[in-house]
Amino acid sequence: MKKFALAATLAVAATASFAGGLEEPIVEPEVIVEETSGTGAAWIVPVLLLAVVAAVAAS
Repeated sequence: MKKFALAATLAVAATASFAGGLEEPIVEPEVIVEETSGTGAAWIVPVLLLAVVAAVAAS
């Protein structure tokens, strides 16, 4: 029984060591999405500047 257990243990160890083979693992590239901010609020400064110029011209 001890020889059978030893043979089974060696068989499992041998198959586990060669299970991966020599192939390189396939690694998926990471996708990086860069968000652009400030384009939605870019109209506020010119409108405020126009309001100030209109207020100065009216007075």
